[in-house]
Amino acid sequence: MVRMHIHILGICGTFMGGLAALARESGHRVTGCDANVYPPMSDQLRALGIELIEGWDAAQLDLAPDLFVVGNVVSRGNPLMEAILDAGRPYTSGPQWLADHVLQGRHVLAVAGTHGKTTTTSMLAWILEQAGLEPGFLVGGVPLNFGVSARLGRASGDTASPFVIEADEYDTAFFDKRSKFVHYRPRTAILNNLELDHADIFDDLAAIERQFHHLVRTVPGQGRLVVNAREEALQRVLEMGCWSEVLRFGARKEEPGALRARGEPHAFDVLRGSLKVARVEWGLLGEHNQLNALAAIAAAEHVGVAPEAAARALAGFENVRRRLELVGEAGGVKVYDDFAHHPTAMRTTVNGLRRKVDQLLAAPGAPRARILAVFEPRSNTMKLGTMKALLPWSLEEADLAFCYGGGLSWNAEEALAPMGRQAVVCESIDKLVDRVVSAALPGDHVLCMSNGGFGGVHAKLLAALAAAPR
Repeated sequence: MVRMHIHILGICGTFMGGLAALARESGHRVTGCDANVYPPMSDQLRALGIELIEGWDAAQLDLAPDLFVVGNVVSRGNPLMEAILDAGRPYTSGPQWLADHVLQGRHVLAVAGTHGKTTTTSMLAWILEQAGLEPGFLVGGVPLNFGVSARLGRASGDTASPFVIEADEYDTAFFDKRSKFVHYRPRTAILNNLELDHADIFDDLAAIERQFHHLVRTVPGQGRLVVNAREEALQRVLEMGCWSEVLRFGARKEEPGALRARGEPHAFDVLRGSLKVARVEWGLLGEHNQLNALAAIAAAEHVGVAPEAAARALAGFENVRRRLELVGEAGGVKVYDDFAHHPTAMRTTVNGLRRKVDQLLAAPGAPRARILAVFEPRSNTMKLGTMKALLPWSLEEADLAFCYGGGLSWNAEEALAPMGRQAVVCESIDKLVDRVVSAALPGDHVLCMSNGGFGGVHAKLLAALAAAPR
């Protein structure tokens, strides 16, 4: 392999940061830049010997890399990108570089879907690891079992290990508006679920379905599509044309050949048709995680891991950072962090915490624990207000809801009006913290949901709760 110097634009994003780690592990010299360079990603990258530059100064052209790798955060008008174009320097997208330099010649297992990609990708990587396959992986989060978001695995030759990748439908780059996942050419593809999301680039659900069918078109005839049987949108995708084996999972009743679960999400049998093939007993809760597990088991089977072995591996699965992660406790109040930002994901997360506190944490005869949901509509879809009407539905199982409404183009108070006094909207993080702390009681569970840093709200809440008189 030819060693090269690559300079990554948008290096601090989860995908591009993982790509940088893979490139460095492959022996390349890696540098990069981003609009904001800050921990924890900056610390992780510098620990790998990657030089980081803050901002988009055109003077970075003087680094004279062999190739610029451009993240989808970069658009026309970016000073560095304009200089690259004017100078005629070579550039490519992150997904294309990954396809050419990491995925080529390997059995790629791709995990696609509106929700659960990060968790399911992490489950699948852990199953293959426990099976001794030493997989490479790239995850849009940090699996607690591995402690890193990306790993190369055995990368070349006849013994190259499988590679598990979170397959995002968001666009590739300003010069390539296809979804990222069409570059990955998987032999095994999980289609976990499909809803309207990314309203900034997709006009409607049909537009996303077409992109998912582009992914289906890349799976070979000897490949496997692992498809959620409950999703009508995915059925429409398959009806556009399918050339690979399809293994369905999650059907509510017996279906020949399909995998389904029998039992509670934390302890269930895995059935193929009517035959029990495995049993999962683990620390995760929620029907969504049960479905994620079925998908991971079905995909792992395609590279030779028996369902029974996969289920044993899941018993030791520790989930992903920012997935109902307990970040601290103060004043008798527990504070959690979660990446949920789409209304369906928010509803699922609140339900998962409700199950956790009701089933595992509440003492017999104790009063029902309260959940205080604190959320930031930060994703591009939520900022547009496309799904604002679903917010009351997404928060139904929370006792109180606190919304950070700063910078929104739509009225959050109007959107949350059906919740009455159960919902509060604040225009600043500090005011939000004050309202939550004044409402919180010992024994409460505060669930913070955002796909960003949320202004450091978790640490601010813990400090304020610790200082508050009780």
